[in-house]
Amino acid sequence: MTKGSRKSRRRQQAPTKARPEQGRSAPARRPAPTFRLRTAALLAIGSGALFFLLASGLSWFKTSEISSPPTREAELSFVGSQACSGCHQAETRLWQSSQHRHAMDHATDTSVRGDFNDAAFEYAGTRSRFFRKDRKFLIETDGPDGKLATFEVKYAFGVDPLQQYLIEFPDGRIQALSIAWDTRPKDQGGQRWFHLYPDAAVTSSDPLHWTRLNQNWNFMCAECHSTNVHKNYDAAKDRFATSFSEISVGCEACHGAGSRHVAWAHQKPAARSPDKGLLVRFDERSGITWSADAETMTPKRSAPPATLRKEVEACGRCHARRGQFSEDWMPGKSLSETHRVSLLDRQRFHADGQMRDDEETYNYASFKQSKMFAKGVTCSDCHDPHSAALKAPGDGVCAQCHAPAKYEAAAHRQHANVSPPPGCASCHMPERRYMVVDRRHDHGFRIPRPDLSVRLGTPNACNDCHRDKPAAWAAQQVETWFGPQRLGFQAYARAFHAAWSEAADAQALLSAVVANDAPGIVRASALAELPAPDADLIRRALSDPDPLVRLGALDALEGIPADQLWTLASAQLTDPVRGVRIRAAELLASVPPSRQPAADRNKFTQAAAEFVAAQKLNADRPDARAALGNFLARQAGAAEAEAEYRAALRLDPSFPPAAINLSDLYRQLGRDSDGERILRQTLTKSGQNASLHHALGLVLVREKRADEALGELRQAAELDPGQPRYAYVYAVGLHSSGRRDDALAVLRTSLQVHPNDRESVSAALALSREKGDSASALGYAEQLSRLMPGNREIEDLIKQLKQ
Repeated sequence: MTKGSRKSRRRQQAPTKARPEQGRSAPARRPAPTFRLRTAALLAIGSGALFFLLASGLSWFKTSEISSPPTREAELSFVGSQACSGCHQAETRLWQSSQHRHAMDHATDTSVRGDFNDAAFEYAGTRSRFFRKDRKFLIETDGPDGKLATFEVKYAFGVDPLQQYLIEFPDGRIQALSIAWDTRPKDQGGQRWFHLYPDAAVTSSDPLHWTRLNQNWNFMCAECHSTNVHKNYDAAKDRFATSFSEISVGCEACHGAGSRHVAWAHQKPAARSPDKGLLVRFDERSGITWSADAETMTPKRSAPPATLRKEVEACGRCHARRGQFSEDWMPGKSLSETHRVSLLDRQRFHADGQMRDDEETYNYASFKQSKMFAKGVTCSDCHDPHSAALKAPGDGVCAQCHAPAKYEAAAHRQHANVSPPPGCASCHMPERRYMVVDRRHDHGFRIPRPDLSVRLGTPNACNDCHRDKPAAWAAQQVETWFGPQRLGFQAYARAFHAAWSEAADAQALLSAVVANDAPGIVRASALAELPAPDADLIRRALSDPDPLVRLGALDALEGIPADQLWTLASAQLTDPVRGVRIRAAELLASVPPSRQPAADRNKFTQAAAEFVAAQKLNADRPDARAALGNFLARQAGAAEAEAEYRAALRLDPSFPPAAINLSDLYRQLGRDSDGERILRQTLTKSGQNASLHHALGLVLVREKRADEALGELRQAAELDPGQPRYAYVYAVGLHSSGRRDDALAVLRTSLQVHPNDRESVSAALALSREKGDSASALGYAEQLSRLMPGNREIEDLIKQLKQ
């Protein structure tokens, strides 16, 4: 399996989704180019022909034969925030003013902030109108068919700095309108209607249209805007009956079901248990003090932090980019027990871990990269947990631990001539804008690194202000003030930049990040990006106390031969964290039951049941249905895999992974004509998707329709030059058709963008030798030697070419 296909398939057990934060729904991003979720074919160059290896030896596996894990009796119940207010009056007052309290509400005169006095808004050729009738809030806008229709606002969603509006459909779907109300004061640019995708022209045919899957409240938003949410999706009827016990984010959204605690409160004092009936005690700050080191004046915690950071994991449930695979969340447990957290990747993060401006990543991933987190700082050190407000104004929240005598001095701030001087957050928590008007601070608490901007193109806080100056100028200023050593806590930018730019030293740099004391989420991300897994490194990572690291290690194993996989990954089938067990089961599905050790088969069956349950929870999503299809296909459950792929395409006829994998399944069954039909149908909905053209090209090759195949392979290579595999396969096809020079030209163009792609270099070397171009062949051989140091065959070839 190629690197591109291996990495594009990871993290499929629960689809990662954009998540709301602080009382508002995050707009879904336009789907990134999708690649194959399974390897359809292996291509080789040698005889000048394409050849394919079919999967074989798999045994049938049916979801009906897997029993779901037993569910425990519901001994807990949700009592509502009102039941808490009698005893916890001070906390209730703080919560009442919070954005959590107003995360969602029924549409009323009190809750709705937008202008519904026959206001209008123009976007993408549609004039939307906002008005009231019979005490209802109504919106006339383009519906699912693109035609104007009138919709009633069911709920107000969020409160500051914007508010969205939710519309309910007869099948239980609740959709978030993409036209939002800017609740900021008018002098700040607010009090207006605006579209969440102002630079696009989102119409009813677009995946980002408000009526489509990516704006669905039941999946995208509900868990984090209400309390005790149950999606209740009926896959057979394609309907929702989503429920919640409290419409907004109440006490039990963080503390868990409160029935035991309420019962404890009503008991006589002598009968009360010491745990107070609480599911968890957020006591990480109890008895903890921070003091300044006598010599360095740096803050020091009175005791080391716990391995499991209960408070951060609880907040991360909504303040993280993640996918939910179970509704059994309990406070005090790792987030990976019920959710799959997104790791650092090139789509959402810069190489140094900073959030990208156009991708909603929330604060969990940033904070877990920080030195603050490593030293034991927790969310409530800075934020009041009930109001979510900062615990002190301005720099006062930092001064709780960081001695002002040191950190407010001109020697540290270096902006004595600026009035007022920049605050701590200006330099260490740069702002990024989301949802057009929402400015949020990066919680990585990193030192400004304009030197990395010069070398790697990452942003830096200095040039956020000094936009008229180059990064090199800012780097020189920092060096003048603080000296040439710019290490900082987050010292992994070079490794991720190497991985994302396909540099030859990526493996070594990423391995070094995994082996050192980098934050767990960083080591997990480095593992997932490894070009080739190192067995010893993986074994150590699979025993790491951080479940994210164990998950990253499993991601690194994606695509390795099945005969090696069981030995490395099978122990994780009984991992204490469900998310790790699920990922292990997904990986090990490629090992046929006949080749599973007898002692492990029951372990696999139990973990597989958890995996299947995770996909069924998200049966309303095409990615979950495709992931289940992949799992079943690996176990040779062809009929059930086909049903899942078809279900995915019913949910979203433009979803490429389902079409590609269904086509590949048909290849294995000798039904290439059906595979071609599926791909062509999906192309009518997603014609600019390179992976679909590439897959269709492979089908046409097998059907010996060379000219048509080359046309599709060419389109794939042109549509997505970021995937060197597409150019490589196109070049192989050209060579197979006797067009060697054209093949070389395609490879040369691709190598300008991907100079370290081994397949392309190897192919260019072979074709140059075939052509008799020894000089070019020598150059490619030397390039390949740099990518594969110590390879005797390449070294011998270089000597031969030089002679």
